Amino acid sequence: MKTIIEPFRIKSVEPIYFTSKEERKSILEKAAYNSFRIHANDVLIDLLTDSGTSAMSSNQWAGIMQGDESYAGSTSFFKFEDSVRSITGMPYIIPTHQGRAAEKIIFTILGGKGKYFISNTLFDTTRANIEFSGAEGIDCLCEEGKHPTIPAPFKGNMDVDALRKAIKEKGAENIPMVIITVTNNSGGGQPVSMQNIKDVRKICDEFKIPLFIDACRFAENSYFIKLREEGYADKTVPEIARELFSYADGCTMSAKKDAFANIGGFLAMRDLDLAMQCRNLLIITEGFTTYGGLAGRDLEAIAIGLQEVMDEHYLQYRIRSIEYLTNKLIDVGVPVMQPAGGHAVYLDAKTFLSHIPVDQYPGQSLVCALYEEGGIRGVEIGSLMFGKYDDAGKLIPAQMELVRLAIPRRVYTQSHIDYVSEVIIEVFNKRNELKGLTITEETPLLRHFTAKLKPV
Repeated sequence: MKTIIEPFRIKSVEPIYFTSKEERKSILEKAAYNSFRIHANDVLIDLLTDSGTSAMSSNQWAGIMQGDESYAGSTSFFKFEDSVRSITGMPYIIPTHQGRAAEKIIFTILGGKGKYFISNTLFDTTRANIEFSGAEGIDCLCEEGKHPTIPAPFKGNMDVDALRKAIKEKGAENIPMVIITVTNNSGGGQPVSMQNIKDVRKICDEFKIPLFIDACRFAENSYFIKLREEGYADKTVPEIARELFSYADGCTMSAKKDAFANIGGFLAMRDLDLAMQCRNLLIITEGFTTYGGLAGRDLEAIAIGLQEVMDEHYLQYRIRSIEYLTNKLIDVGVPVMQPAGGHAVYLDAKTFLSHIPVDQYPGQSLVCALYEEGGIRGVEIGSLMFGKYDDAGKLIPAQMELVRLAIPRRVYTQSHIDYVSEVIIEVFNKRNELKGLTITEETPLLRHFTAKLKPV
């Protein structure tokens, strides 16, 4: 393979601030060992999230200058609507200020006590909005997805047998929606196959349950289908995306991911009555139906970004870059999610720090070690993020203990990624020196955002 080159030229730069290891030790202590509490200026390589952190193109910046800020009937909205509709094929498009706002609207309307939402794997804000409504989220991840270091082509798939069992146990009348997240973020950024989506659709039709797509990374998932699924090699990414959405009754999306935008999201659906309910709630909470909490300039940037993200030269570079870092780590024995996902590298913290028990949050310990060693900010996707307590107050751990290093789109170069690998390997070589953490302060929902911890 030839060297991966970025399919763009750099037109504008911003400085990176350097800190010493001693300074970072102090910063970690002041941040109560929570990477979300660290000031951005104190981060060297920021891999906390790929959400809203992408570099926008010159075309997107030009679009921003053309943004129509009219309160109602903005021309920028109609460009946005046409762009979303051309990809999803859905008639009713509702803008929101970001993905979790779309989730809040749909789950407020469809959720409530005694309701269940079934998914391949729900991400943190999705689950939180479901639980805030009084409903419960159920994950039905395929068996292959539960084993981080064993490769399989579509580890993000839903377990259709588990789906059918959950529907029969909970009752179809109590399940307002089945959700497929593409790619499966909590499951290691792993893709979902088109066949799996078809199989889930068939079950949903059987029980008359709507199917929605959490479409944050639809382009990356579509490209994986092109690469890995029989019958799709000669299809374009837009063609694959349109087929993917054709099996769904609706979707939510954070445009801060696969639209290169710094803010924004949307709901799209085929049901007019549901769309009317969503629009009513949108007006109360977000804004009028043609801006939904967004400036016209943001609608312009999203409309352009949604088309740019399906460029196959970009997607080839994107997927190969993640694969490049993953393979460098595999070569030296670092336990990492295999195969490489679409937007992030996931370290298997349970294996990486096998001497730290899950109730001492090995993933968060690894997050802190990466920051202290090299100024790299990542995020724990394990028992700090998803853990629950039983009636006795004992931790019910997450299914996996992962550390996600999410790569912002079009931001870092190969030398940055080489540096990241060097820091990870350095931490791996002295992993036995690391200690666990205990929580000193937390909130009942989304505790990982604001929790305070201290070393054991």
